[in-house]
Amino acid sequence: MSNNINRNNRWVPIIIAVSIIAGIIIGTFFANRFAGNRLNIINTSSNKLNDLLHIIDDQYVDTVNIVSIVEQSMPKILEELDPHSTYISAKNAQTANEDLKGSFSGVGVQFVIREDTVRVTGIIKGGPSEKVGILAGDKIIAVDDSPYVGKIVTNEETLRRLKGEKGTQVKIGVARHGHDEPLSFTVVRGDIPLKSIDATYMINKELGYVKIKNFGETTYAELLIALAELEVEGFKGLVVDLRENGGGYLSAAIQMVNEFLPKDRLIVYTQGRRTRREEFRSDGRGAYQDLPIIVLIDERTASAAEIFSGAIQDNDRGIIVGRRSFGKGLVQQPIEFSDGSLIHLTIARYYTPSGRCIQKPYVKGQPKEYDMDLITRYERGEFFNQDSIHQTGEAYTTSIGRTVYGGGGIMPDYFVAEDTTALTPYYTECVTQGTIAQFCFEYTDNNREKLNAFQDAAELEKHLRKQRVVDQFIRYADKKGIKRRNNMIIKSQHLFEQAIYGSIIYNMLEMNDYVQYLNHDDITLKKAIDLFKAQKTKPTLDGQTTDKSQDSSAKKTAYNRGTMRVKQESSRVFA
Repeated sequence: MSNNINRNNRWVPIIIAVSIIAGIIIGTFFANRFAGNRLNIINTSSNKLNDLLHIIDDQYVDTVNIVSIVEQSMPKILEELDPHSTYISAKNAQTANEDLKGSFSGVGVQFVIREDTVRVTGIIKGGPSEKVGILAGDKIIAVDDSPYVGKIVTNEETLRRLKGEKGTQVKIGVARHGHDEPLSFTVVRGDIPLKSIDATYMINKELGYVKIKNFGETTYAELLIALAELEVEGFKGLVVDLRENGGGYLSAAIQMVNEFLPKDRLIVYTQGRRTRREEFRSDGRGAYQDLPIIVLIDERTASAAEIFSGAIQDNDRGIIVGRRSFGKGLVQQPIEFSDGSLIHLTIARYYTPSGRCIQKPYVKGQPKEYDMDLITRYERGEFFNQDSIHQTGEAYTTSIGRTVYGGGGIMPDYFVAEDTTALTPYYTECVTQGTIAQFCFEYTDNNREKLNAFQDAAELEKHLRKQRVVDQFIRYADKKGIKRRNNMIIKSQHLFEQAIYGSIIYNMLEMNDYVQYLNHDDITLKKAIDLFKAQKTKPTLDGQTTDKSQDSSAKKTAYNRGTMRVKQESSRVFA
């Protein structure tokens, strides 16, 4: 009897094991059958990628860097989703959103690299370098007692050497005009602010102006300070300049537009496949709910800047002036990996108060076509004639019933054409070759002591005119191989003056001075001023007209914003 029991007990573990295996097989069958086999597909594909990497690592004819292959593959995988899902390597993750964070830890200098040497172009007021005596015009030739000149000098390497943890020290050797021997400074790194509002000033006795570069962590606080300054000046209307503002944090845009809206107005809502609809409404605490407001936009106004513009337009709170915005209506969420790298994954779309998604069309896996959209707009004449604009999205209505469209950016209430009447191939060549930027840097560097006497943009401009600086540039360009063309020089005279005087003003004074100088002849801002004077800052159904002015004589050259204006920050870096 006991022998039979023992024999039966020996079979029990086997029976249990077989039952478990059978249960797993049956469960997997029904899970795959009723769950669409999705999880199995993901696991299989993931294993397939891992297997491929292992096979390459184990059997490929040459030695390969698997880590490098993965790094190169990540962006290409995300490209198959949409144009704004991106991968950021661990090396670049820390500095990726520095502009939006509002500060970084460094020595507090602005620099460019010329002839394999770091040239200090500006000093952050109150920053570590100013405290020890480093000056604009100094050439950095050594870092931590090691020579730092020659081919090793790059923006990336300079940032690596000068930036660092707050409280740490770096020894900087500089060559200074008028000193035979190098000077040495020990700088204690500190927090360096990065402002997102470039300019705040009164255009006239009643109209205030604010130019916002991006929407970062400190932008809302900066806006409140700017509005307080304008309030002291007695402003009765406001121009918010969002041209070339690529966006930033959604939360900043919501906080800022809240200042101008009455209570319980919808600002924006987001919704995605896995994210429920989330609405953001005004709380009625804004201090400027009745202030006349005009928003300036252009083809590079995007993302959070479009949220701000869309909320103003759809709530019929103010007017939008300029050209159609970029058209980015996708919301990204940062997701970090264990090695410090991260992805910005699109998880939702955002919608303006009328219900429109302003994301422009795109084809998955074709980012180049998406990036070429602005060139396409230029070539079909959209920058010069409003009738050339093609918005194929659905029609929606604002709070008072005005028609607006989705599927391709914010269309301004008042269109202002790009002005290219003075543009010539000669001017374009001087800009694109970097000749203007190089001349202005050298002129500033060679005349810094004299230029320091001018603290006002208007006075500095008068001085430059007396020195016939534009004529000096023409001779300089001729020596650099750009053949003099007198007729084109005459036609582009104003563009040369604006670019050259503006660059030197930027080099010597504050960003606020530079923006004011450029705005003197800005046709979009002039349109805003005229509308304010005519009391046309409140949209109406029957009273609003659209400006369809166009420039029929515009040159249809390849689109490049650099041909219109010398970009001042593209070559200057903060450390």
